[in-house]
Amino acid sequence: MFEVETRTVAGRPAAVGSAGPFTLVVDRPADGGGDGIGFNGGQLLYLAVAGCVSNDLYREAPGLGITLDQVRVTVRGDFSGDPPVSEAVEYEVELSGDADEARLRELVEHVDRIAEIPNSLRRATQVRLGAVRVVAQPPAEPLR
Repeated sequence: MFEVETRTVAGRPAAVGSAGPFTLVVDRPADGGGDGIGFNGGQLLYLAVAGCVSNDLYREAPGLGITLDQVRVTVRGDFSGDPPVSEAVEYEVELSGDADEARLRELVEHVDRIAEIPNSLRRATQVRLGAVRVVAQPPAEPLR
């Protein structure tokens, strides 16, 4: 099972996202009320697609007798509506390795069929709110 979390830093909108020992900064753009120092949620969603495809290319290549030298995955999309939701997502792959063009394309097409994150989005994975824990702080009394 995977578990990730975010924790805001010093009462600011910016947060540190973590998964085990790995961290990154999550934030909103400065013109959207954030500090502008990290990835926003939409970028993280699309980065998850890119990271999954890249990782899966390296995972699957040895099974096809391919050694990859370099992989570049570019993901594009946008959000619209009220509330905003992601529109169609498209990704492109550029790679090099020790196989001919046909075998490298076969690898990419195979990964496109099996990649976990793109398939989760394609199949509309359910997301639901679990527990909510609130610490209410009474308003400060005015100084006299």
